[in-house]
Amino acid sequence: MIDDIKLTPQSKIREALAIIDKGGIKIAVVMGNNNKLLGTLSDGDIRRAILKGKGLDDSIGGIYFRSPRSVNANESKEDIINLCIRKKIYQVPVIDDDNRVLGIEILDELLKPKTQPNKVILMVGGLGTRLRPLTEKTPKPMLHVGKKPILQTIIENFASYGFINIVMCVNYKSDIIKDYFGNGKKFGVCISYISEKERMGTAGALSLLSDKPNEPFFVMNGDLLTNVNFEHLLEFHRFGNALATMCVREYDFQVPYGVVNIDNERIVSIEEKPICKFFVNAGIYILNPECIDYIPKDQFYDMPTLFETLISLNKETQSFPLREYWLDIGRMDEYERANREYYKVFQ
Repeated sequence: MIDDIKLTPQSKIREALAIIDKGGIKIAVVMGNNNKLLGTLSDGDIRRAILKGKGLDDSIGGIYFRSPRSVNANESKEDIINLCIRKKIYQVPVIDDDNRVLGIEILDELLKPKTQPNKVILMVGGLGTRLRPLTEKTPKPMLHVGKKPILQTIIENFASYGFINIVMCVNYKSDIIKDYFGNGKKFGVCISYISEKERMGTAGALSLLSDKPNEPFFVMNGDLLTNVNFEHLLEFHRFGNALATMCVREYDFQVPYGVVNIDNERIVSIEEKPICKFFVNAGIYILNPECIDYIPKDQFYDMPTLFETLISLNKETQSFPLREYWLDIGRMDEYERANREYYKVFQ
């Protein structure tokens, strides 16, 4: 869609009018090299320019708005709606961390209920051994956080962005999950199940899909809480032309000692308790359908192994940095933290 409303500073006013009229959203986006956001142009901007003597064959370079409101790909749907209402704007460009335009959000569209064709595959078959005794009778994704199962919050978040085609890969105490969610109708989604006879890892179960997806699809671990904007994540994946996208989270820790940097025997420098930063796998992915062809059938196969395979074959992979709320509920302290923070993040 963004290519349909794209202009450059050298574009003619005549061209801009045609794009705005054809686009139907009353605005065009002005971009520079690598689709960097430079500004926006509305029908009103053009009319004011014409009143000041500009002609249809003049460029838009001096008339477009250079300080438009924009939103980052990480911002939630609710935050974008609130911004639009508060600032009385009806269209807002979506950018990534490098100021590249990924798309445009339209208030009317945000307020409309809609459904997306992309499947959501949730990995919910783990044993949850580190959360025992809580998981002795209950699968980890069914533990209650905020008075509802973790898995219910995940499904409701996807549904709020129109992703209602849910596939659950189940194993440990799967009857509890199936009895609670059924076909998904009471949660406004459509749920089907893949039953793993043996644990197959975070990618292996994808080889059991009866029908290969036609669109890029989500894969997510069933023990995560996040308020990531799934629609923007999908736009980021498509914009990058990658075969696979992995969400990553910055993780840092402080070395509790002074680190001595040595060249042979000579001490070069000493860093007192330095902080080391890494990006870690956040357990949320988008894959193109052809990724399934690289997954061996009926074998344990984790998602990092799939990415390593794609990388070794020079296939395009990319990362999506998460800046919003994210919590992997793997230990008791994380479970307790999730319950403390839930109502601050999820309404």
